[in-house]
Amino acid sequence: MDAQPGTLESAVIGVPHADFGETAVGLLVPQKDQKLDLDAVVQAIGAALARFKHPKRLIIVESLPRNTMGKVQKKILRQTYKDLFASV
Repeated sequence: MDAQPGTLESAVIGVPHADFGETAVGLLVPQKDQKLDLDAVVQAIGAALARFKHPKRLIIVESLPRNTMGKVQKKILRQTYKDLFASV
């Protein structure tokens, strides 16, 4: 996802899903003053990955939380988006 035009950085996390147990969610940070084309990202993912590896949802975020070492804090992201598929 990082290679897509307009993407500064991205992360993929697993979140609970009623049907699948857990599913992938992609989080994308756009480059400054850029608009991301999520349809183009979905097409690129479709060409590069097997269907079961596709994120069920892509979300545009302002930034990714990082620790003092600069690593993305996926635990915080999983906590933030844990109820994303609760009503499915």
